Amino acid sequence: MNFLPPEWHDQLASTNTHLLQRLSKGERFSSGFVLAAREQTAGRGRYQRQWIARANENLTFSFLLITRAAFSQLTSLPIAIALGVSDALKTYGISAQTKWPNDVLIDGAKICGMLLERSDQKQSDGTAIVIGIGLNVNMDATTAVLIDRPVTSMCLETGREYDLEQVLAQVLSSAAPWIDRWEGEGFAAFRTAWEHRCVYMGEEISVGEGDDVKTGVLAGFGDCGQLLLRGSDGRVSEIWAGDVAAI
Repeated sequence: MNFLPPEWHDQLASTNTHLLQRLSKGERFSSGFVLAAREQTAGRGRYQRQWIARANENLTFSFLLITRAAFSQLTSLPIAIALGVSDALKTYGISAQTKWPNDVLIDGAKICGMLLERSDQKQSDGTAIVIGIGLNVNMDATTAVLIDRPVTSMCLETGREYDLEQVLAQVLSSAAPWIDRWEGEGFAAFRTAWEHRCVYMGEEISVGEGDDVKTGVLAGFGDCGQLLLRGSDGRVSEIWAGDVAAI
C-alpha cells in the first residue's frame, strides 16, 4: 500500500469523524490518504469509548483505504494492521502482543487500538474504509493511572520521548506490507503470525459487551479471522465482534 504524505492538524475533535465528514461532503481522496492530529479532543474508540490525546502526547491518525475486498474479508483488516503496529514497535525495541480483534498490548497493558468505519460515500473503485489508530507515545504515568484499564506508552516502556511525525512514518511503513498481504490473500496470508502474537490462545476467555457476553476457550480463528470459541459443551461458535478478556 502506498501512503500519501500525512495532512497534519494541530487539533481535531476526531480524525475519523473529520475524514468521514469530508468524504460525505464530496471531497475526493486517494486510497492511502493520511490525516493526523497533534491533539485530539473527542476521539472515539470501539463501543463509543473516548480516546483523547493532549497536545504532542500520543499519535492519533486516520487513513483511507479503498478496497474491492469482500465484506467478509474486512474482519481480518484490523488484524493485519495490528501486526504492522507491533512490527513498528519492535523497531524501537518494544516487544508487543496483539489481542483480537484490533489491540496491541505490552504485558497486558494496552498501547494501541483502532476503529474501522465504512464511508457512505460511493467510490467507483471499491469500498471506502476509514481506519483510525491511537498509539500511546509520550503518555506519562500520571495520565496512565487515570484510565480505567491498564495502559502503557512507548515513553513508559523505554524511558524516552518520541517525535510523533517520525513514529507515524514508522507505523505506516510497517503496516503497508501487511495490508498488501491482506488485500492479496486475506487472513490466510498471516494466520500463523497472528496466532503466534495473539494473547489468550487456548485459554479461558470472555468475549462480548454488556449483557451479551460468552465464555469458553479461545480455540483459534476462522478463515476470515473470526474468533472461534469452544464452550463447556465442546461446541465451537464463531464470534465476529466483541471485547475479549481473560477469565
